[in-house]
Amino acid sequence: MTKGALAILVHGGTENWSPQRWKGRFDDVCRDRRVILLPDASFDPAEVHFAAVWKPKPGELASFPNLRVIFNLGAGVDALMADKSLPDVPLVRVAVADLTERMTEYVVLHVLMHHRQELYLRDSQREKRWQPKFQWAANAVTVGIMGLGTLGAHSADVLRRIGFRVTGWSSSPKQIEGVECFHGAAQLDAFLQRTDILVCLLPLTAETRHILNHDVFAKLNRTSPLGAPVLINAGRGGLQNEADILRCLDDGTLGAASLDVYETEPLPADSPFWSHPKVVLTPHNAADTDPDEISKYVARQIERFEAGGALENVVDRKRGY
Repeated sequence: MTKGALAILVHGGTENWSPQRWKGRFDDVCRDRRVILLPDASFDPAEVHFAAVWKPKPGELASFPNLRVIFNLGAGVDALMADKSLPDVPLVRVAVADLTERMTEYVVLHVLMHHRQELYLRDSQREKRWQPKFQWAANAVTVGIMGLGTLGAHSADVLRRIGFRVTGWSSSPKQIEGVECFHGAAQLDAFLQRTDILVCLLPLTAETRHILNHDVFAKLNRTSPLGAPVLINAGRGGLQNEADILRCLDDGTLGAASLDVYETEPLPADSPFWSHPKVVLTPHNAADTDPDEISKYVARQIERFEAGGALENVVDRKRGY
């Protein structure tokens, strides 16, 4: 029996995420299956049973009449969910250990950067100023994580073991050892009032769009040794109201921010974030996962699915993640 073909639809990304490199990776791990890099006029759309995609154009996936599963090559599925013509087949998100660990590296790095006053110390270095400030212990700071899925839970555990007080907030109840967990709109304020460094790893949905706004920032704890709350967003750009972030940095509602994602990417050259003295900016690479691991993950899922097994990490379309 001929195995269904795998179509690759990749738009944007770095050189390591180029469509041609994805084709080579999938050729290696799906050697007994046809791998089609689109656009390609030489194939029959009915051949395609599986699609591996990153930011496909609206309507592209609707052209495959026998499509059985869509694999999203990144963690966020909001771009796919916005496609009203998306076929009604399982949508699988990436959940590999490599991605989780890299996100935790980013979160821990930036929490420690703000905790250990690195912005001040680098300014001091440039100005040749030897004026160290008092350094508090990690247990004097509460890190609040919005989003307690796989990424948030792993980051929370590592931060707790370093010595930080860690709290978490999610839409539904969660339990994580050593982490005070809050959930739902009714408990959001209590979570924010305890938080000195706010880490956002939420998925982007209709409910979470622009959740990082002035009203949220104003409710963060203002009595921590940091002097003012800090924002770290490595979730999705649509989670943040960027005008509110800039206003709150300028008026002191926020003391600093680490941003890895933006409403428009690549970040426009005229964005104030590039040169803002209180912003640490990174180019959406917090969890820039090894594509080799992702291609192996997709190939394993396809083989298991064709053998009658269950898919892992299927997106709940009603929730949007």
